[in-house]
Amino acid sequence: MFQDTQPAPLGPEGGLDAWADFRVADSAEVLRLLKQLCDGSAPVTLSAPEGMAVTTQLWSVDPTQRQISFSADADSGQMQRLAQCNEAVAVAYLDSVKLQFDLSDLVLVHGGQSCALRAELPAVLYRFQRRASFRVRTFERRAPQARLRHPSMPEMRLSLRIVDISVGGCALVLPDDVPALQPGSRLGGVRIELDGDCAFDATLRLQHVSAMHGGGHGIRLGCEFIELDGQAQRTLQRYIDHTQQRRRLLALR
Repeated sequence: MFQDTQPAPLGPEGGLDAWADFRVADSAEVLRLLKQLCDGSAPVTLSAPEGMAVTTQLWSVDPTQRQISFSADADSGQMQRLAQCNEAVAVAYLDSVKLQFDLSDLVLVHGGQSCALRAELPAVLYRFQRRASFRVRTFERRAPQARLRHPSMPEMRLSLRIVDISVGGCALVLPDDVPALQPGSRLGGVRIELDGDCAFDATLRLQHVSAMHGGGHGIRLGCEFIELDGQAQRTLQRYIDHTQQRRRLLALR
């Protein structure tokens, strides 16, 4: 479902609860993602229930009127038929993130030489992501830290550098002079400090232990996040988004 513009099957067959981890219902977060689509002029595919699809762009987001508008060709028969359906599913990509949301109350609006397809502002959207596409390397100068107690030596407090992170887990650097940790270990009470005041508490499961890439000092610990709460997930997602944006800007210099 992540590779194309087809809507993911969110109908009663699978049950919406199965997609709860992908659902974004916070109004501020929904607006932020929609404005990213709008500002980036990202292609958006609108699919009607009958299977007809039209590719366009999100033109405007109006939270006051609770409306969004898509660019439309007044002479497009497909766009006119789409408006007559009165509902559609929108699919778009932000980098490797697939966004999907339902549209209702479709109206084709003509204004001078321009034309737009207007719809009600969605209250919910779904955000699908592949872990491999969302693992970002941190900036060494201000690298995030994971603060925890050594699982076999609780009196030993550790502050481990996070070298990369995703919504599913992170990689930590264990110094050579610290007693080893065993794969499968559960690390509770971990404080993840990302950037400035951006932090959250987490439980980690150590998945694998390996040498650092490039012959660096220390041991690489590949960890999985266990049951992050909603606030922690949003904090982490925003950090990943901002890190990706910063790296793209630096690449353009």
